[in-house]
Amino acid sequence: MATTTAPTSPSTSPSTSAPAAPPVEPARPGLAVRVLGDTHALGRRFPQLAVGLTLYGVSMALMLRSGLGLDPWDVFHQGLQRVLGLTVGAWVTICGALVLLLWIPLRQRPGVGTVANVLVIGAAMDLTLRLVGGPHGLPARAALTAAAIVLNGLASGLYIGARLGPGPRDGLMTGLHRRTGRSLRLIRTGIEVTVLAVGLLLGGTAGVGTVLYALLIGPLVQLFLPWCTVPTAAQNSRNG
Repeated sequence: MATTTAPTSPSTSPSTSAPAAPPVEPARPGLAVRVLGDTHALGRRFPQLAVGLTLYGVSMALMLRSGLGLDPWDVFHQGLQRVLGLTVGAWVTICGALVLLLWIPLRQRPGVGTVANVLVIGAAMDLTLRLVGGPHGLPARAALTAAAIVLNGLASGLYIGARLGPGPRDGLMTGLHRRTGRSLRLIRTGIEVTVLAVGLLLGGTAGVGTVLYALLIGPLVQLFLPWCTVPTAAQNSRNG
């Protein structure tokens, strides 16, 4: 994408009889490119964030409707729903907000996408659950599970690629990594094993879908993310 830079003002020679004026810093084209590039990108980033978070909630609802197992966090959310009531989507929102509070001692800074993550995903999940019923027969349930996992990978690429802030659970992982020095893989595994175990104790559903999600979601996000990431202003400048 071609970019333009702010024109520089022509310089004038100071009068020999007047004291020399302090040097004026010349216009910085790179700054102009960065501002223009970021302003242009916002037109894509916010809609992409909204679509990504909505599809994420839809994918979670489809996994639940398949009845073949949920991802670890949703096993936990479903367990809370079975014990304490409310909807699964409501618990997605409540837990997201509570996890966000854990960012305070970790000194994590939320972005617009972080707050939107808390507000949108649970609502999208509950709306989808109202509109979509469960399929009949194992082949249909398996197909729905596969579609939900692929959709979740795409949705993750969209909202991460919007570059407007990580989700609460992702931020918890990176915050613990920074404060403890432990590897991201170890911290993520520890968190997800913990919520899965608690969710199972509360009556959440785990199954083949849970295993498939754990195996496939990483490669799927890696596949979709390069296509979904909004270029930075610096990249736009180089491409232009």
